[in-house]
Amino acid sequence: MDSSSIQLADSHIDSIEHTAERLRIHFSRAVIIKTMTGSAEKTLWWQSGDLLLDAPELDGPVPEGPLACAGGDIDDNIYTYRDMIPLPLSSRGAIRVELHFQGEAPDLVASGSAIELKMHDVPKYQRHIRDE
Repeated sequence: MDSSSIQLADSHIDSIEHTAERLRIHFSRAVIIKTMTGSAEKTLWWQSGDLLLDAPELDGPVPEGPLACAGGDIDDNIYTYRDMIPLPLSSRGAIRVELHFQGEAPDLVASGSAIELKMHDVPKYQRHIRDE
């Protein structure tokens, strides 16, 4: 596979834990889109993992899980990833996370000094995505 990314919409978050040192966003089911150069089709997978933000500063309350993500932005220095998270992801600098959720949960907005995405287990294949 040439590229993989988490699609924030419809990804499921079990819990969000906040300490002075770290913000941990646990994806119980992160929706992953994999693409391969030269192929007209993409594949859909899911996997669990943690999005970790060092030295977090919150702008608002931490929503309580479980949550279904509706989208958001990851600002990584000069780059903005809209509605997705690239795999792999590990960076230091000016980091900002803004996640939107389905239902009545408040948005999660936080900034920090470093971000890392740690995936668990192996991805589970769901289906092929064909352009119609």
